[in-house]
Amino acid sequence: MLSRVYSCAVVGLEGVIVEVEVDYTNGLPGVTIVGLPDAAVQESRERVQTAVKNAGLHFPRHRIVVNLSPAAIRKEGPAYDLPIALGVIVLAGFLPHEAIEGALVIGELSLDGVVRHTRGVLPMAAAARANGYKRMFVPEMDAGEAALIPDLEVYPVKTLAHLYDHLAGRRLIEPYLPSSSDIPDPLFTPTDFAEIKGQEHVKRALEVAASGGHNCLLVGSPGAGKTLLARAMPGILPEMSIEESLDVTRIYSVADQLPAGTPLLKHRPFRAPHHTISHAGLVGGGNIPKPGEISLAHRGVLFLDEFPEFGTRVLEVMRQPMEDKIVTISRAKGSLTFSANFQLIAAMNPCQCGYFGDPVKPCTCAPAIVTKYQKRISGPILDRIDIHIEVPRVDYEKLSGDRLGETSETIRARVQAARDIQNKRFGIRSLPTSAQSQETLQSVICNADMRIGEVRQFCQLQAEGQGLMRAAMSQLNLSARAYHRILKLSRTIADLAGSEEIQSAHLAEALQYRPKLMIG
Repeated sequence: MLSRVYSCAVVGLEGVIVEVEVDYTNGLPGVTIVGLPDAAVQESRERVQTAVKNAGLHFPRHRIVVNLSPAAIRKEGPAYDLPIALGVIVLAGFLPHEAIEGALVIGELSLDGVVRHTRGVLPMAAAARANGYKRMFVPEMDAGEAALIPDLEVYPVKTLAHLYDHLAGRRLIEPYLPSSSDIPDPLFTPTDFAEIKGQEHVKRALEVAASGGHNCLLVGSPGAGKTLLARAMPGILPEMSIEESLDVTRIYSVADQLPAGTPLLKHRPFRAPHHTISHAGLVGGGNIPKPGEISLAHRGVLFLDEFPEFGTRVLEVMRQPMEDKIVTISRAKGSLTFSANFQLIAAMNPCQCGYFGDPVKPCTCAPAIVTKYQKRISGPILDRIDIHIEVPRVDYEKLSGDRLGETSETIRARVQAARDIQNKRFGIRSLPTSAQSQETLQSVICNADMRIGEVRQFCQLQAEGQGLMRAAMSQLNLSARAYHRILKLSRTIADLAGSEEIQSAHLAEALQYRPKLMIG
């Protein structure tokens, strides 16, 4: 008699329920798997047969066909090993059909029956709850991740024999109970701002960037501290809400990059890919599209050091994600959308030798070479960066002095206060923990996310400010995009000052962050 076990696939960042049907058919003994399986799923035939035997059960000597439905969705990975093995056990009469009703099962099997880690458990658990399942059997090491979804009983499974004994009622598995005392390690340990000597105006610019989620470009000579400042940035970012943590954890789960023993990411991600990265590695891609670096930096920082050294095509593919906060990857088999609401921090030298404009060491580049080097970054990319700041040399007296600056904790308190103002302004509500809509993916979280309507509503200028902006538009040849970005930046500076209105001083500070040396 046909047996059914329910499992789950991951398409993009969402889980899709898969029905695993197992039945006998005519022919020589063996196992046939249909339903658009990839090579890893096809190889589960050998793993399942050996695991069932090593669990102390007899594998039926019949022709068995396994159908993975819906057949239109490609099935990849070894997550279907455990549900296929259960389907065979039920088909052979070792368990009643009722034992697995209302349950979702995922897990890879080793030859001795041990259930191994499976990627994408969090979106699978979200799909299970959304589709009305009350129980979920997952690998023991993934139980903490699945338990992040409320109203779902998660059972950690060590081995196939362990699960068989539980379903047979002989040795029950206790549901996983998450521990509130578990504190995950950060993905990246930042440098404290107090340890960075000098560069007070750059620290101020980064504080403004962190407060509103603005993109920032650091320009300076080699060794001035650009990379050190950028790597200190995560230390002043506000803590993630539980909804943001689930949002980020979902992406890392699908990409199989969750640190061991860390079911929930509570620290904002910091990604620093090398400049040799491909455009597919940056935005995502592959035959079966996977999240790229810009998605892994979602709700966190994407740091691009040696900015002009990145390939032109690599940088240009970031244009649309920087505006829309999502990236859509289209293939012949369909399109997938990944979240990409990242904060870009880029660093570069002003010229090829690195010393153009340096007060101490002369530049050896011809003017044409300087222009060519700076033009490696296109005007449209520069126009999407709100803050352009020069990082000068640090004097010996400051480097050798014992005086420390403000700590990251002190700066983060001001950043958090500004973010609280923005949360109240935009009426931030809890995000759903299941499937995300386009509205959720593009929701306004901070000032940098504001659309035209929000800019018109919250970024109105007084008469003096309008005169200043009019003069700036004329003298700096600002585009319409730059105009709106300056207004957003002014709103953030006003929030840091606790001002309800944008004053001319706030607008003037925002204008000084426009590019000076760069050619746009």
